[in-house]
Amino acid sequence: MNARDPASAFQLFDALEPVTVGFMIGCWRGEGFPTGHALDGALEAYGWWGKRFDNPECVHPLLFARRGGGTLALNPLWMAPALRWLDRWPLPKSPAIGRALQWALPLLSTRRPRARLREIAHRGRVSAAMVYDQLPIIDVFRRLDDDTVLGLMDQKDSEQTFFFVLRRQPA
Repeated sequence: MNARDPASAFQLFDALEPVTVGFMIGCWRGEGFPTGHALDGALEAYGWWGKRFDNPECVHPLLFARRGGGTLALNPLWMAPALRWLDRWPLPKSPAIGRALQWALPLLSTRRPRARLREIAHRGRVSAAMVYDQLPIIDVFRRLDDDTVLGLMDQKDSEQTFFFVLRRQPA
């Protein structure tokens, strides 16, 4: 996706149709939607793969690609220390950090779901949203097409909003 400024990303997001919780069930491949946020490009550099929504109560918000193939669910609680710095400094986007994370993934992973799906009102419309269990973050989704959503990460006490795209994967 092409880089945008935050105002145009919000304008696009607000123009898109909401989605239901049922629409989001499945496995989704993620990619950034650059707007100048500190996370732009970082998740991809670290091997972020996407998200998996098994049912409304069972969501794996951070899937990462494994070296040997497949994915692992990262426990989002490991992100907590970096969250308070996102408005001040961009995260390093070094491939070396991504390779190091690959070695650490088994230690940072979880089999337990770490988020839930709900329909919430955000920016004047009700749409499906992913609520993290242990972090002050809600990801809200709007429909780009039948298999693609634009998401925004609403983080409590953050001045910036991170945007991303999810593409539905075959079952």
